Amino acid sequence: MSPQPAVTGLGMPKVPTGGDRWLAVGRSGDPDAKRAGAEAARAALAGDDPRLLIVFCWDGYDLTGLLEGIAGEAGTVPVVGCSTAGEISASGPGDSGVVITAIGGSGFSVATAAARVGSGGLRGASAEAAACVATLGGGDHRVLLLLTDGLAGDQQEVVRGAYQQVGAEIPLVGGCAGDGLRMKATFQLHGTTVLDNAVVAAAIASNAPMGIGVRHGWRRVGDPMVVTSSSDNRVFTLDDRPALDAYLERLEAPEPTWSDPVAFTRFALTHPLGLNRRSGEEVRFVAEAGFEDRSLVCIAQVPQGGQAWFMEGDEDSVLAATDAACAAAVAGLGDSAPLGLLAFDCIARRGVLGDAGIAREVERISGFAGGAPVAGFYTYGEIARTHGMSGFHNQTLVVLALA
Repeated sequence: MSPQPAVTGLGMPKVPTGGDRWLAVGRSGDPDAKRAGAEAARAALAGDDPRLLIVFCWDGYDLTGLLEGIAGEAGTVPVVGCSTAGEISASGPGDSGVVITAIGGSGFSVATAAARVGSGGLRGASAEAAACVATLGGGDHRVLLLLTDGLAGDQQEVVRGAYQQVGAEIPLVGGCAGDGLRMKATFQLHGTTVLDNAVVAAAIASNAPMGIGVRHGWRRVGDPMVVTSSSDNRVFTLDDRPALDAYLERLEAPEPTWSDPVAFTRFALTHPLGLNRRSGEEVRFVAEAGFEDRSLVCIAQVPQGGQAWFMEGDEDSVLAATDAACAAAVAGLGDSAPLGLLAFDCIARRGVLGDAGIAREVERISGFAGGAPVAGFYTYGEIARTHGMSGFHNQTLVVLALA
């Protein structure tokens, strides 16, 4: 892998340009939201003709103040973003801060929109936000970035709604906002507005390639089971046994996980559910235990009648997936060098790696960037659809490379 990038200013790499395109990242850990927003935006706005700011931030900030600070530096430049379970930049992983990516130059064209979840559900909100693609001009290479509320229900509906608007020609990428693993409320950002229970979209067109890589790094534990009873994202029975009991017994979970919601969530972070789907193996984050009805609650749909299995991973398997996802994203650029990488990394992978491991992971991502800026966040779910209608992932790393 390439050596670490030269560092300037707030610990960000120097701004690479692709002729009529540039990408830069700014970061701040200032505890004052308005100052943090201004500082990170000022560092990110390193080139002429900025087209979009992408904001990943601590949910503990006064988010209205944060956006005011950003607007003071960026003016009317479009802004999308969300709260996180931790932020990522080339200077390393962190919490309680803000990371802002700016793209600019005439080689990029951008259109943004946001929609709250209403009577049409997540699918309707996603379709409404994704409709911004219709106003997009610019180059032949396109992607739709989606940032959503991972606590709002079956996130596969977000993919279905966006697919309804853009079809198979435009790939989808993005992630679910976080709240530091409290699992209470997440926030989405659009312009100067703070939203919850919403979908935010940014359609990006470029005259240079963009590549997407997707890998999870988990392996199966034990024999497969049949999902004998489920409804949407709640699993009631596996092999006709209460799903929660089957999960805890098969994985020999520690005693507190049988009754303590916090202990259960911490354990479940590193023990997802695998599903056999027509598009291949999918992973589901087990977000909650139904202690009264002995069910498992996942972030996305688990179809009844399907085959499932429990999964686990370790640092070696997770970091091998990091390398594979980054390599696939960069390979999508062909002969072009990366202008920058955006990483959507599940909080569960962070749980496996620990503090030292996530630092090593960010170093590996930066190596694949070849000196270009890196930004991202720890998510409650990841979006990557490059073919077909399926495209929501759990406990996975999704990487978007821009040339």
